[in-house]
Amino acid sequence: MYESKHHKLLPIRKFLYRVIFHLAIGLGIICISLGIGVSGYHYFENMAFIDAYENAAMILSGMGPVDTLNTDGGKIFAGTYALFSGIIFLAVIAIIIAPLFHRFFHKFMIKDLG
Repeated sequence: MYESKHHKLLPIRKFLYRVIFHLAIGLGIICISLGIGVSGYHYFENMAFIDAYENAAMILSGMGPVDTLNTDGGKIFAGTYALFSGIIFLAVIAIIIAPLFHRFFHKFMIKDLG
């Protein structure tokens, strides 16, 4: 997917397409994760979709739940979803910044080789 150290630096236009592609992947993962959270809150806590969305978005962003949880299933889901959200946050950040880091280090490799 990325050019090796023996290739020239990617033109800025192609690089921007790569960054946009990685942003789209990150946004897709966030949307899927948010859908999982909304579904879980709706199923386990019988919340309306708008309330489930609010709680899922708050946990996914690291803020914490808004509503008090009433069922054991809902509490287990919320804890598991919070752990999942922390991992997803780190993964999405890595996906988004990967092309930036690659370009940065690739630029140094070109200088060392040439």
